[in-house]
Amino acid sequence: MHRSVFLFCVTICLFVSFLPAASALGGSEGWIQIQCNVNGASVSFNGEYKGVISGGSLTVPVYITGTPYTSFSVSESGYMRYDGELSMPAEGQTKTYYATLNPIPTPTTVPPVRYGSVSVESSPAGADIYFDGNYRGRAPLTISDVWPGTYPISAEMSGYQTYSTVVSVSTDSRSSVYCSLTPVNAAGALYVISSPSDASVSLDGLYKGKTPITLNNLAAGTHILQLDSPGYYDWKSTVDVPAGGTKTISATLNPMPGSSTGWIYVSSSPGGASVTLDGSSVGQTPASGSLKLNSVAVGDHTVALSLTGYRPYSTQASVSPNTVTEVSTVLVSSGTSPDKGSLSVSSNPAGANIFVDNNFIGISPLTANDIAAGSHLITFKLDGYEDYSTNALVNTGVTGTVSAALLPVTPTPKSASFPLSVTTALGITGFLLLRKPE
Repeated sequence: MHRSVFLFCVTICLFVSFLPAASALGGSEGWIQIQCNVNGASVSFNGEYKGVISGGSLTVPVYITGTPYTSFSVSESGYMRYDGELSMPAEGQTKTYYATLNPIPTPTTVPPVRYGSVSVESSPAGADIYFDGNYRGRAPLTISDVWPGTYPISAEMSGYQTYSTVVSVSTDSRSSVYCSLTPVNAAGALYVISSPSDASVSLDGLYKGKTPITLNNLAAGTHILQLDSPGYYDWKSTVDVPAGGTKTISATLNPMPGSSTGWIYVSSSPGGASVTLDGSSVGQTPASGSLKLNSVAVGDHTVALSLTGYRPYSTQASVSPNTVTEVSTVLVSSGTSPDKGSLSVSSNPAGANIFVDNNFIGISPLTANDIAAGSHLITFKLDGYEDYSTNALVNTGVTGTVSAALLPVTPTPKSASFPLSVTTALGITGFLLLRKPE
């Protein structure tokens, strides 16, 4: 009986000791189920390993009275890890979460990019080419090893507008670009004057009007200009029209035989003197060169010059048909002594020593001032040339002109010495033979 009581007591104690545990296993438990598309994937809660996916899922029992789980992760080799959040289930509840694993991308081999090229031409040739902002040379040229794509390209040349465009380059192909350049200003002009005026003007065979005339909007470059006037030979020449500018053409037409006119060219030192022809004002002498008086009637004319601070000058000019008569003078300062004048002396060739009344005054060409009015002996001397002398009349306040064309010295021929010596020798020999001793 005692043994039965003992066994009963032991049984009661064991039952009492297991009662809390049974209560915990039954009443405070829930479940978390993870469903995944990859079997064999490892599952962890808060970083603690819980098992692997089998048959597409894993169910993990959890005690709701313990430390709660807040996150889970699913991982498998060759896949990107999945991380998610979770919350604890209620007692006897199952919460399900889904995780989809994606394969880790494998690197793919990128095929090498093949180049293209660009062929560039310009009109006119020789333009500077800029490709993608960088200078590449002068057209025509080929730009090689260009990555496929679209690029800006431009052509530049002095006097022309910049040409810009874009070019597309493809693999293993050549793109072509033609740059047609436009001049900055392709138009120019000609201002045409003539002597005599009122001449008919033709440009490239087309009549344009009469001189003086301005021909506008002409293409830059070479043109053929022709002028004609009754009684004169036609004037014809090639002329260059500047781009964006105006060029002056001055043409002198030559009269045909039998013309009753000629020219007078007037110059002075200093220039700027007012000139009259037979009392009519005709202009001023330029600082250099001559004032050209055209279509002057044949015969004698009076040419007068005046300039403030200088003595007036007047002379007679005789005009012949189709010839030029020159009037050139050195004006005498108004402060010069009233009983003196000047001489303008020249020689051909130049460089002769000039003497006035046997007094050396310089080397030709020269202008001698303050020479007493009256007649003077002018002598020209130059080595290798014969001396030349002439009388010149110097007028008060006037510049006279003296010029001379010197003649080379003619060498005196020398007598032949050999025949003379032979003759003398023969004579002496004959004399000695006649004087033989008796």
